[in-house]
Amino acid sequence: MRTKQKTNMQNVQAFVPTSAQPATSQHWVNCSDGEQLFVQCWGDAHNPPMVLVHGYPDNQDVWALVIPYLIQDFYVISYDVRGAGRSSVPKKLSSYRLAQLSADLNAVTTQVIPNRAFHLAAHDWGSIQSWESVTEPSFQCKILSYSTISGPCLDHAYSYLQKAMRLQPIHALKMLGKSWYIGLFHLPFLAPSYWRLSSAQRWQKLLTQLERQDHLPASTLVTQDGRQGIALYRANFMATLRHPRARYAQCPVQAIVLKRDRFVSAEYMDEMPCWVKDFSRVEVDANHWAILSQPKEIAKYIRSFALKHPS
Repeated sequence: MRTKQKTNMQNVQAFVPTSAQPATSQHWVNCSDGEQLFVQCWGDAHNPPMVLVHGYPDNQDVWALVIPYLIQDFYVISYDVRGAGRSSVPKKLSSYRLAQLSADLNAVTTQVIPNRAFHLAAHDWGSIQSWESVTEPSFQCKILSYSTISGPCLDHAYSYLQKAMRLQPIHALKMLGKSWYIGLFHLPFLAPSYWRLSSAQRWQKLLTQLERQDHLPASTLVTQDGRQGIALYRANFMATLRHPRARYAQCPVQAIVLKRDRFVSAEYMDEMPCWVKDFSRVEVDANHWAILSQPKEIAKYIRSFALKHPS
């Protein structure tokens, strides 16, 4: 492994809950543009692969409580997306575009599980970026199933909002208001300042309020990851707004809808039957970070959906 000059590894303290399983193996994956991703695997490599993609401002440790419920049936693979956790930090905004994030998933699966199809589950921004692969024809027959949690395809979301603005403009504005933070992240000075002033204690208080549960692992929400991950929004939202595309899913999709999500509207999933041939929807009485507050419940839905779509 080459020396990582661009990584933020030294500033990240990995969260390892008592119920987490130690990784079976760890890997450094080389991306198409020279960045590197930190990858971990759990369980029996002969089992069907299951790739987990984390959101913002998390790193892959946010899946630690879900993984123990999956490794009996799957070979679980998770990675820190570029700019987060122990992966390297790109210098250019263009390095965070959806096409490159999709190429990262391809790099991970090609190098860690070569020539194997895999199941995919993702949360928050991880879900948004995974839609790029799920709707990419080159991934057809590679992704066996996709469980999406709190992250719509940007193209699908804009399609829904365009219809809603014509038919129910007040409702559409309320939906947009739920994602107020996206506008904040496009402000060049205010957004980075927010993350510089944030702390683990502040995140702990926020998680407790949102998830209605004490002692959730706020260390998975790293303020440095928050500062760097703003680039995900800046590199993609306006570009998609100017040029939305028709994107059709290449695999079965399950939406795990969190009924109390304060950041993402469940209504976006109403658009899915237009774009997904094999679509399922389940609801969980939880807020945005259900993978922390209700990991067993989330794992149950991911597991059952994947088992319905074997290789």
